[in-house]
Amino acid sequence: MKQIIFTEKAPAPIGPYNQAVLIGNTLYTSGQIALHPESGELVLNDIETETKQVMENMKAVLEAAGMGFEHVVKTTIFIMNMGDFARINTVYGSYFDEKTAPARETVQVACLPKNVNVEISMIAVK
Repeated sequence: MKQIIFTEKAPAPIGPYNQAVLIGNTLYTSGQIALHPESGELVLNDIETETKQVMENMKAVLEAAGMGFEHVVKTTIFIMNMGDFARINTVYGSYFDEKTAPARETVQVACLPKNVNVEISMIAVK
């Protein structure tokens, strides 16, 4: 049976989807972009600040499911410009223990929702 995960500490969905779905011990998150959950404004000052907001949104979703970054087993990072990868990776990496970091793929795409520069989704297991 699937359980819908929702928290006001992350941006509300802007379409026919949920922030995350928990099935058994496995959490499947929707992609998060750099929308500030309280103001609804995009945080696009620079790629590091944008990535930090994405990760903070993801942290809130994980916490709403009773999990943390240590439970993440797989991530997908979508970026607009592969030239930003190193800067995104530095911020992203600060949320994980390198020895137990999840599997991951990073893909450059033509466009992302609201013309943001980075979107990240995760799968976590408790």
